Amino acid sequence: MKRAVVWFKTDLRLMDNETLVKAIAQSDEVIPVYCFDESHFQTTEFGFKKTGGFRAQFLMESLQDLEKNLKALGSGLIILKGKPEIEIPKVVAQYKVSKVFAKREVAEEEKQVEKAVIWGLFKLRCEFESLSTSTLYHAEDLPFSIKNIPDVFTVFRKKTEKDARIRGIYDKPTQINSPEIPDAIWPKPEELGIEKAEMDSRAVLAFKGGESEANMRLNHYFFETQCISQYKETRNGLIGADYSSKFSPWLANGCISPRFIYHELKKYEAKFGANESTYWLVFELLWRDYFRFMFKKHQSKMFMANGILGEKKIPEKVSMKLLSQWINGETAEDFVNANMNELRLTGFMSNRGRQNVASYFCNDLKLDWRYGAAYFEQQLIDYDVCSNWGNWAYIAGVGNDPRPDRYFNIEKQAMTYDKSSSYRKLWLKTL
Repeated sequence: MKRAVVWFKTDLRLMDNETLVKAIAQSDEVIPVYCFDESHFQTTEFGFKKTGGFRAQFLMESLQDLEKNLKALGSGLIILKGKPEIEIPKVVAQYKVSKVFAKREVAEEEKQVEKAVIWGLFKLRCEFESLSTSTLYHAEDLPFSIKNIPDVFTVFRKKTEKDARIRGIYDKPTQINSPEIPDAIWPKPEELGIEKAEMDSRAVLAFKGGESEANMRLNHYFFETQCISQYKETRNGLIGADYSSKFSPWLANGCISPRFIYHELKKYEAKFGANESTYWLVFELLWRDYFRFMFKKHQSKMFMANGILGEKKIPEKVSMKLLSQWINGETAEDFVNANMNELRLTGFMSNRGRQNVASYFCNDLKLDWRYGAAYFEQQLIDYDVCSNWGNWAYIAGVGNDPRPDRYFNIEKQAMTYDKSSSYRKLWLKTL
């Protein structure tokens, strides 16, 4: 009997999951596995947890929903905790597995873990296959090789939109044959070394992880409210659930795929009409792709102080006082403070807010951008390694921004996007 392990990572869904579909097609039985990688809960060199309370909570909800959905198809989910390169080969040996399927990684640390797992499997004569499941456009369909991808987004976008196609989606399996899988044993927050986070009642949305919630959110934003048709006009909002799609936490955890969103959007356009706003969502998904492809191209440079440029100087020492004031919303700028309070208390912040607080961090406080990126990594429920570090490098002037000295005038931004001060009033008061 041919048995396969599907190693779930940031692809926590059944719909449009090529990894799962291929494993089912090539095997008699499939064993779904998720490993709480102990390295994801350590403190980084910048002094922050890699995964904070809000992120951990969203991840746990996403996994519990995945287990429920797998059980409905006759399977289940084995939960492991430790080093994947140790724990996954143990499952392979126990169940006599011949092949492991997993999502392909592009960022440095994730690739190192993947290599270590492959080596552990090689010793057991077990095959490993990785598949690209995270992007709108498949890397193989791009009109250039990875090493020749333009370092300016607009050049990449125009050529890609003209010459590449977006693939179809993989249907959700109707049944999964598995050996008997016991109920998952979930680690408690303290076992992972994190504090449980309580979301502030002012949060834009009561975010809850899982594919089921992701589909409900898409249905709400597209078909129930048709908010997508005003997306371009409202996307710079700061208050409320529907100024933007808010798909990012589910995308980051792979509870929904960008291709599924795209094809649902095409259904929406066929029914209600296409406009600049519906296009703009695809534009934003393409930005997400772009950062992922940049990590494939530039690899570890995306985490370096000088980024892909290799020339911009950063401060040798970071002022812990200024860093703390920024984190705790105690700077000289009330618009920055309001945004930082929202992030600290909810694990979320608007795109407009992110650009402003990052610009202030790099250009006004003149701090090492990597500390800001590392804090976001800890806090954001929609943390995505490529989008987070790529965007921070961009703002810091060491990434893909064709303008070397992009600067946000915080007072002007506040007047433009929070003219009535309603956002600042909301987040500067103490509940």
